Amino acid sequence: MSLALNDAQLDLRPMVETDLSDILEIECAAYTFPWNRNIFKGCLRDDYCCRVVELDGEIAGYAIMSMGKDEAHLLNLCVDPGRQRLGLGDNLLKFMLDFARTHNAVSTFLEVRPSNMAARQFYEKRGFVEVGLRANYYPARFGREDAIIMARETV
Repeated sequence: MSLALNDAQLDLRPMVETDLSDILEIECAAYTFPWNRNIFKGCLRDDYCCRVVELDGEIAGYAIMSMGKDEAHLLNLCVDPGRQRLGLGDNLLKFMLDFARTHNAVSTFLEVRPSNMAARQFYEKRGFVEVGLRANYYPARFGREDAIIMARETV
């Protein structure tokens, strides 16, 4: 897709339950083992920081983050596969890190599959470093896959 982000109308706003059908469509297109509607509803119910990014009036991505005492945990950041590499992920991540900072988080953590090189490189380029491993964290085609824990200072 050759759409330039600066030529498009971009809107980053809070996620609402009526967004979930569009979000689930993106989630299923992006992941082999997608979250289900109840997981998203739980994040909304538990008052996590849930945001969507709209491109020309259509949901193109979303992010969800939980907050602890002095740390944030980025649980999901996803951009529609047909709209990746336009800067939408950067916009979402910047918003989430700013949100974490304004809520006094010192660090932000996330998990990523070792097999997801694109995501690992995305986060590494934005200052995240590997800090640990969660064994058998993700469902996989044949069993389970570990998760790399990544973190960066939020301040």
